[in-house]
Amino acid sequence: MYAIPFLDIPPLLHAGGTVRLPGSKSISNRVLLLAGLSEGTTTIHDLLDSDDTQVMLTALRTLGCGIESVAGSLRITGLGGRLQGKEAALFLGNAGTAMRPLTAALAMLAATQGGTFELSGVPRMHERPIADLVDALRPLGCRIDYLGQTGYPPLRLLPGSGALDLSAPIRVRGDVSSQFLTAMLLALPLLTEHQEAVIDIDGELISKPYIEITLNLLARFGISVQRDGWQRFVVPAGSRYRSPGSIHVEGDASSASYFIALGAIASTDSPLRIEGVGTDSIQGDIRFVEAAQAMGAQVTGGAGWIEVRRGRWPLAAIDLDCNHIPDAAMTLAVMALYADGPSRLTNIASWRVKETDRIAAMAIELRKLGATVVEGPDFIEITPPLRWTPAVIHTYDDHRVAMCFSLAAYNALAEPTPANPVAVRILDPKCVGKTFPDYFETLFSVAGTKPEWIPVITVDGPTASGKGTVASALSDRLGYHVLDSGVLYRATALAAIRSGVQADDASGLAALAEALDLGFDSGKIRLGGADVTALLRDEEVGALASRISALPEVRQALLRLQFSFRRLPGLVADGRVMGTVVFPDADLKIYLTASAEARAQRRQQQLEAAGVSTTLAGLLAGLRERDARDQNRVIAPLKPAADAVLLDNSALTIESTVDAVKDLWEQRRPFA
Repeated sequence: MYAIPFLDIPPLLHAGGTVRLPGSKSISNRVLLLAGLSEGTTTIHDLLDSDDTQVMLTALRTLGCGIESVAGSLRITGLGGRLQGKEAALFLGNAGTAMRPLTAALAMLAATQGGTFELSGVPRMHERPIADLVDALRPLGCRIDYLGQTGYPPLRLLPGSGALDLSAPIRVRGDVSSQFLTAMLLALPLLTEHQEAVIDIDGELISKPYIEITLNLLARFGISVQRDGWQRFVVPAGSRYRSPGSIHVEGDASSASYFIALGAIASTDSPLRIEGVGTDSIQGDIRFVEAAQAMGAQVTGGAGWIEVRRGRWPLAAIDLDCNHIPDAAMTLAVMALYADGPSRLTNIASWRVKETDRIAAMAIELRKLGATVVEGPDFIEITPPLRWTPAVIHTYDDHRVAMCFSLAAYNALAEPTPANPVAVRILDPKCVGKTFPDYFETLFSVAGTKPEWIPVITVDGPTASGKGTVASALSDRLGYHVLDSGVLYRATALAAIRSGVQADDASGLAALAEALDLGFDSGKIRLGGADVTALLRDEEVGALASRISALPEVRQALLRLQFSFRRLPGLVADGRVMGTVVFPDADLKIYLTASAEARAQRRQQQLEAAGVSTTLAGLLAGLRERDARDQNRVIAPLKPAADAVLLDNSALTIESTVDAVKDLWEQRRPFA
């Protein structure tokens, strides 16, 4: 996941390959709570690892559940309906699937077994209504105090009389959020060992497919809820949680919507395959497939898989009641940008009380792209742009806003090639961690575009100018890939030593260079998947790397390898000839011009920190000799590109150098 302030996405054109989805958030947090309330141990396979599931797991640990990771699965030993501790303060982030059900379950346990619990979250959680759930719990005898604004978290749950009154039907409002009903259904089996519990719904129940998920999972844990349509639900007397032993979490159908839309929008010769969720899914958002088909997508699927390819183009405008797919319907709002007329999405009032006011948020951000948008209390209408505008997308700490608007990067398909190939900037991209931490990496693994549209920043300079450290830090800031060209020669040297290839065997060395399986990962360098960071610093490796770097055959082989690092969303490449030889079309070329004296002092400090004794005079002489050799070599001499920005960082720290380069980059972006 990108821990960066923004992510620039260039225009995208193609899509192809296979996507494996993370587990469903809706299923994951329900299963976690059910396992935590049950007696015995439940092994959960394919659980979503995200912000929302982490806050639920932390809450369960705090309450006394045993939690153990075993071979990629999670083993939870539940409470069996009995409190292990009588006091706890639980922070639940912005996870409605944790706040609402835990409020109901702990309110009942606190009232019957004597306990005091405080539940809080991020500021947005304290703006999300919970009064309808509290109003359903209080008549039973649950004692709940608001610690801030009435009707909203944070809450304090207090001890009660020891028994709760289930003699009358429990009334739950159904037209604001289905999570209130889910919360009651998940909690009531704690009280129904000797008496039944009846829930009556006030108003029209929204998001019915999410209740279907709840009922399905309750049945897996031994609770067979009876219902009369969507207005009355009965948890029978004698109901008690029983662990199923093990349970699998299917892939997230809401997350599938982004890749179904991608397949419908992108140009591709083969279908985009989505694995982890299929047309047999128990999740209501799987019906997004029907909406995508109505807009023109070609979709096939089966148990655990879906394949999508573009059909009609442009997409067909739709007028759709989206009550059955409230989360996935947000994806339709962005698909509407590629339609042949205005699209209208209705019955989406629940968007107003989600992680943000999603109707307002989508309207604001769609307009930035050039769309005409009309919004109402429970609908949104989108007319596609006459002309697309590069836009900075504010994400409101809402994972679905970030993922939806990544699809707007395909705007190059809707109009002629942009003069400045930047599609969208997604602010706070790390917010996708709520449900899909690797979303952008997954998107870029199947998305494609013209190589020249993928931005490249080169950072060249002489030895010890700090170019490698600057490039690495800059790539971290921008969420781009990084290429350390010097590492390529050292890696070739290491491969040669391991393979017994001699230093004068130019063709053999070139073959090794061309076949290098090299990657850069969180400050580590991997060769063939193994961490070789330390090995590449070996003196023998460095000496051989210096010799083979003069071989034209090796340089040519590595040139092809270096081109392959130009991958979405962008690249920062450092070396001596990145801007002149390897990427002469780079969007920004930096040439560091630190003085030899400053570079010698830096190198001395590095060596002394490593316990190596040396003299400043010796280092300075060595650097000057190396500079002269690099500047006067016949093949690819060291020199700045004609259009490079010369940056003297003699008196600058790495941080300030990175800031200066980032400022130069910002000046070339179309988001002024």
